[in-house]
Amino acid sequence: MVAGEQAIDLNADLGETIDGVPTADDEAMFAVVSSASIACGGHAGDAASMRAAVSRAVRFGVAAGAHPSYADRANFGRVARDPDRAELRAEVGSQLDALAAAGASVLYVKPHGALYHAITVDEAQADAVAAAVADFGARLGHALPILGLPGKIERAAASAGLPFFIEAFLDRGYLASGALVPRGRPGALLADPHAVADRAGRLVRDGVVETVDGALVEVRAASLCVHGDSPAAVEMARAVRAALAADGVRVEAPW
Repeated sequence: MVAGEQAIDLNADLGETIDGVPTADDEAMFAVVSSASIACGGHAGDAASMRAAVSRAVRFGVAAGAHPSYADRANFGRVARDPDRAELRAEVGSQLDALAAAGASVLYVKPHGALYHAITVDEAQADAVAAAVADFGARLGHALPILGLPGKIERAAASAGLPFFIEAFLDRGYLASGALVPRGRPGALLADPHAVADRAGRLVRDGVVETVDGALVEVRAASLCVHGDSPAAVEMARAVRAALAADGVRVEAPW
């Protein structure tokens, strides 16, 4: 990167097949993003979808990350759970191993859904996830970064000797607390490519995001996310790339 030039990562959750049927246009999304958080079989995906996602990541030059979750395919990993710490550590570890077995050179870990949010506030679950990532990194011979929202997981990652990168969501509503508006509530989802692109530019330029009630929350993100299964995901991701390019911002993975 040229000195003084800004850069940001653009990621999407991909490889999320259900009974072999993809929830996103992975081919189009891989052509736009710089990092792909690949479903590891907990909430979605299987060995075939992981291999396909890994192949696309290589073909498009996209950084491959693991997207582990609660083992809850029936609810797409979006229902809160309170698992035993050892059980959660083992489950996350198993999913990371599954992605590696599919040929991925895993560069980061981004938990999914209800687990993603739980580890911001639940110390035991945050410790379990960090321990699983540390275990996996030890087998690889290097520490893997965790991508997520600030909270308990950031401290757990530091305690485990893992880098932590803050993520911002382009297609999700924010509360004044900095948390996301829960799915199903008004303002939870954004679908206008122009609005999403404007948010991306403001996040990179000013480090803030507008909440559903019009306030501004500071977010110093290293990665911006567009959910691959959003109906307008491809249009939003392309609009974001175009807006960032117009602002002279490079889209590239930080790992």
